[in-house]
Amino acid sequence: MDVVLVPGANHGGWWYQPVVERLEELGHRGIAVTLDGLDPDDPEPARPITLDTHVSELVDLVRGLPEPVVAVGHSYAGSVLSGAADAAPGRFRSLVYVDAFVPEDGDSAWSMTLDWEHQWYVDGSGRTGLFVDPLPFFDERAVPHPVATLLQRSRLTGAWRAVADKHYVVAVSPDWLPQSPFVETAEKLRADPAWTVHDLDVTHNVLASGPDALVGVLQEVLDE
Repeated sequence: MDVVLVPGANHGGWWYQPVVERLEELGHRGIAVTLDGLDPDDPEPARPITLDTHVSELVDLVRGLPEPVVAVGHSYAGSVLSGAADAAPGRFRSLVYVDAFVPEDGDSAWSMTLDWEHQWYVDGSGRTGLFVDPLPFFDERAVPHPVATLLQRSRLTGAWRAVADKHYVVAVSPDWLPQSPFVETAEKLRADPAWTVHDLDVTHNVLASGPDALVGVLQEVLDE
C-alpha cells in the first residue's frame, strides 16, 4: 500500500523519513512529499506559489500511482489533503489529518488558526512579503513557507467527503494544548460518525520523540 505523507508549513519530505523507514519495514511504501517552494535546495523561488499550487501537485502525484492511497497531512497540509481529495476523491483510500486543519469551503489557514499564529504569519513574512520564515525552534532544515498558501481560501465542493475512511490525529500533550488550534477541530469530529479520532500524548511536532506513535495509528488505518 502506498502511503503519501505531506508535511506542514516550512517542512519538507525529510520530516517524515523515520516514518517512511518504519512503513517499509512493515511492507508498505511511504512517499514523503516536498511541496513546491519548500525544497531546501531551492529556497524562496520567484514563481507564485499558492494553496492551489500545492493541491494540484498532490492531485498529480496520486493520479500517477497505481492504486488509491492512504494520504497523511500534518498541520497546514490538512488543507492540501482536502483540496486534492475534493478534486480526485477516487484516488484516496484513506485520509489521515495529523494535528491539521480540516477546512470547509472558503476557509484558509489564516481563518482557522489562533492569534499567536496570525502574529507569526505577519512578522515572519515581513522580510520578503512572500515567504513566512520558520519559527526559531523549528528544525534547522526548515525553510521559509509561501505566505499565499496560508492566506488563499480553500475551494471545496464537498466531494472529498466521499472518501469513506477519514481519521484525525490530535496532539494532546499538556505542553501543546494551551496553544493548539486543533483541539476544537478534534472535538467536533469526535461527534461525527464519519471520522475516527486518535489522541496522541505528543506535541504538535508529533515526530519529536520518534515515529512509533504515528506509525501505530497508520498501522490501524492500513489494517482496516
